[in-house]
Amino acid sequence: MMNPKKPGLVSPAFLLLVVLTGWNDLNFKGCISCFACKTGGGKSYGRCAVKDDLRPIFKQIEAADALILGSPIYFGIVTGEMRSFMERLLFPYVTYTDPPQSLFPKKMPTGFIYTMNITEEMMQEWGYQQLFDNNQRLLQMAFGASESLCCFDTYQFKDYSKVVADRFDPEKKARRRREVFPQDCDTALAMGARLARTPG
Repeated sequence: MMNPKKPGLVSPAFLLLVVLTGWNDLNFKGCISCFACKTGGGKSYGRCAVKDDLRPIFKQIEAADALILGSPIYFGIVTGEMRSFMERLLFPYVTYTDPPQSLFPKKMPTGFIYTMNITEEMMQEWGYQQLFDNNQRLLQMAFGASESLCCFDTYQFKDYSKVVADRFDPEKKARRRREVFPQDCDTALAMGARLARTPG
């Protein structure tokens, strides 16, 4: 896996959030169910009221033209940090009206990049696609069009000889990293460029 990354602006108009192992420098938690974002007429209606390190990031997102989230898959789900971030990001915008609506001030294309240590066949067999589809549906509810990208069979350790992981073939892993991972990176870059050009 890559080192932890903090959210940042790739360009003034395009916000790219990458979370691979957690935002170690940011102080935040998941939704605390205060429901300030759901209180009609309140100063925080449609916005998260919690004052922590996510507040300036949410402001950046509202100013962005596109948003990409990224997370490794741990035990079949995104990281705890990503899940907490998604709770705080999405819940304030999605209303409890019938039908539900979005309070996000505009339409914004989004994407989600997943990395995982398993093969594509194992992903399908183990039911991961349901998680990916649900996250895409939530992003669509809040922001509009959304798409996903999966990177499979990742090179997990710098030195496989130092870990107890004999179920993996280090040479096969290394070859995939050399041959396939650069293609995954190119596909991710193309996704970012495409979303940045997509009208809201």
